[in-house]
Order: sequence, then C-alpha cells, then structure tokens
Amino acid sequence: MKSRTLTCITAITLFAALAITGQLAAQEQGKEHLRYKLVNLGTFGGPSSYLAGSNGVNDAVNQVLNNQGTVIGWGDTSTPDPFAPNCFEPFPNGDCSLPLAFQWRKGVLTNLGVLTGGDASSTAWISDTGLIAGQARNGLVDPLVPGTAEIRAVLWKDGEAIDLGTLGGNESSGFSVNNRGQVVGLATNKIPDPFSFFATQLRAFLWQDGAMQDLGTLGGPEAWALFVNERGQVTGFSMTNATVNPTTGSPTQDPFLWEHDTMRDLGTLGGTFGWPYGLNNRGEVVGTSDLSGDLATHPFLWTKPGPMQDLGTFGGSFGIAEGINDSGEVVGWATNKNDQATLAFRWKDGVMTNLGTLNGDDCSLAFHINSKGQIVGISFPCASPVFPNFHGFLWQNGLMTDLNAFAPPDSSLTTWGDGAFINDHGEIAGVRVLPNGDLHAFLLVPCGEGTEGCVDAVEGAAATTNLPARSGSMPTIPVAAWRARLARRYNIPGLGAPKD
Repeated sequence: MKSRTLTCITAITLFAALAITGQLAAQEQGKEHLRYKLVNLGTFGGPSSYLAGSNGVNDAVNQVLNNQGTVIGWGDTSTPDPFAPNCFEPFPNGDCSLPLAFQWRKGVLTNLGVLTGGDASSTAWISDTGLIAGQARNGLVDPLVPGTAEIRAVLWKDGEAIDLGTLGGNESSGFSVNNRGQVVGLATNKIPDPFSFFATQLRAFLWQDGAMQDLGTLGGPEAWALFVNERGQVTGFSMTNATVNPTTGSPTQDPFLWEHDTMRDLGTLGGTFGWPYGLNNRGEVVGTSDLSGDLATHPFLWTKPGPMQDLGTFGGSFGIAEGINDSGEVVGWATNKNDQATLAFRWKDGVMTNLGTLNGDDCSLAFHINSKGQIVGISFPCASPVFPNFHGFLWQNGLMTDLNAFAPPDSSLTTWGDGAFINDHGEIAGVRVLPNGDLHAFLLVPCGEGTEGCVDAVEGAAATTNLPARSGSMPTIPVAAWRARLARRYNIPGLGAPKD
C-alpha cells in the first residue's frame, strides 16, 4: 500500500513538474524577439551630449525624437565656457564646456548653430515637420544678473536659427513647438518681481507669425507655458497671487489651459501647488498636484470640462503623471505604502497598473507612452537613484525589457542611463553613461535580422511587482526644487536655484 501511494505521489510530482516546464516553455515561445541597433550620437569634440528631459538628473519628458526618426539634443565642444561657473549646462554632471544644439537624422549629426554673436545653444522640442524649439546665447551679458549671459528663445527652421525675442526683458527660452510653427515658452518683461530668477517677471508666451504674445497669468506675477498641441492649445502653470504659502515657500501655483485667448485655471487636488507634465491633441492635461495641506502630491488627469481627477498612488503619498498619448493612456510613477518605493504605472480606463521593475531593482519611473502603448522609462535600486544605476526599459505586452540587452558586446556604452522617449515606430532615444562617467545621447532603432550592428534579444520577463519593503521614505520636494528640475529639463542657465 505504501509502495502504491509513493508511486502515485512520485507520478503526480513528475506530471506537475512537466506541466510547469511546459507552461514556462510556452511562455518563452510566446515572447517576441526584439531587434534593435544602438547608435551613439556622439559630441562636437567635448566629453558629453544630452537630450532635454533626460541626462539622469530629472524625470520629465520632452519630444526629442519625432516620427521621422530625427533626434535633437546638444553636444559639448572642447571650448570652456567663459561664464563659468555660471555655465550654459545646468546639470550636476556638467563640465562647463560650451555646447551646441544638434539634430541627428539618417546617420548624420548636424550642428544647428547659434545666434549671431552667441556661442552656445540647446534644444527642447522637435515637431513632426522638423521644426525645433530651444534656446541660445546672443552674445550679451544680462545687466540684471551679473556674470550671466543673456539667453533667447530660438526656433530652428530651414537651417536658420530665429531669435524669438522677449517681452521687453533680457531672457527667454523656447519649450515646445507644433507642426504649425507655434512656439511656447517663458520670457521676461521689465516689471520687477521678487519671485523671478531673472529679477523681472517670467511670463508665458506664444510665438507665431513673427510675434511674441504674453498669455497673461491667473492673477499672480508669473506664468510659464510648457506645451502646445496641434490645435494651438497651450498648457503650463501660473501663480494665482503674490502671497507666499508657508508650506511651499511660494505663492499658489495652478496649471492652466490656454485657448482662444483665454487662460483657464485647471485648479489643484486641494493644495497650493500644481504642475503640468503633458498635453495631448485632445486637450487633456496630466501632471502632479498637492493635496490639501501640501503634504502629499498625487498624479492628475484633467479633461474638459473638469474638474481635475486624482489618479491615486500605490498606497503612498507621492506621484507624478509624466505623459499621455492621444488615446488618453497615462504613464508616470507613484509611491507605495509608507513611500518606500517609486513604481512606474500605466493608467487606462480608470485602472492604474503597476509596471513593476527589472529584476534586482525595487524602484522604477515611466516617462513616455506612444500611440501603440509602448512605454519607456527607468528601473533602479531605490537606495541609489542616480547614474550609473539607472537601467532604461521598454515595456510592452505586459513585459519589461532591459534596454541594456541591445548594447553590442564591444560597445563603449556599457552602462545604461535611461529611456527618455519612444516614437510611434518604436525608436527610442535616451542617454547612456561611458565608463569614465561622460554621457552620450543614443538612439535605438528597430532593425531586421542580419542588419549590421543589430542585436537580438528575447522580450523581457514579467516585471517584478511584489516588492519587498525597505526602510526610509521619499523626501519632500519644495517648490524651488521643482523649478530647478524644470530648468534642467529645458537647459535654462540661471534657473537651477533662486537668487540670493
């Protein structure tokens, strides 16, 4: 009897093992083979190259890659910045080399040039028609900010760098441009402002047909325009008054949507601080907002007619909605219980999905989602949220693939930085770290079997979603730090910290 029982147990165990093996084999067979070619975009003779919204120092996304496969950024030259330490590159890893704006297309890296009399430039956004917005020095010193060069918003069109001017002050930066050539950003006027980094008011502008328009504010002295869609709608943020809140150290700041010469206040989730991170062509806005009391910050989605919708978190007190596609799918990141980890999410049809992390990591951030639902971001150890510990990922079909899988064995770009942007063709742009610590912008291009330099990888495993708890918590981020993040995002010198 014991012998028969033992035989049955052995058989059941064997069948179970065979079944599990078969399931795993079936899962492996169901995975796609992903093939990408890694392109190092290089520099202009200096140590590093950059993409706006990348570089391992912030968590925001710009359109640095369009659907025609053109990448924009800026690369270091070997010339030192004469304004050091007030350098044109406001990054912790910046080396005070003069940078030049570039575009890369079909294997050719092109210097976009500078303004007459100027010596440095950088990019922020490229439209699908190839129009590029950014900023450049004009060769003058800002008389209101000693030791700082004047910066001008620039539109690169047909090989020409067009100075978009200011609103009467000395500074401006271009943040976004649509296919119609409408550019938005910020510019100074002549009115003194104690909250400004440049002594006078910072105002949201819309530039079109050769003229810059002040979009106004929601009642306070300052507003920034961050995004413009193909309908000409603009989103950004504005101070609603000039009264400093003790919890944030800044006046109340609300996101806005501007259209038909009217600035609509999108409100907040109850707090005194809101920040938009994305705008789609349906006029939907995503971002982050404080809750009542300004001790918690949640991701939001605003759809007409409002009000703002709280997308929630994974049980924590902090989160950001980083991007949205035209189908209304939202990506970003949020903290779990007790704010022990940040986790990438996709929000769709009212459901927030934890995208998990790569094996061995316990934190992740999602930056961008394309029209096909492919998502890029970074995965990293929570205890070391800095370069060179970031691993870029591609998430699709419920699986997370480490972008490092597509680095050829002989590549000098051995350590991943991030995956910043993915276009509708699955091309991915980001920044990688060299062994010596320099940064290089890269492009990953889908390729066919047998293509030179093409690396084949099996689609990644299901990401880890049940993460162990760890000690510690996420730090509170003051408004000044958010503004510094935006400065780094768009490469705006002088905006990394408030003036004394």
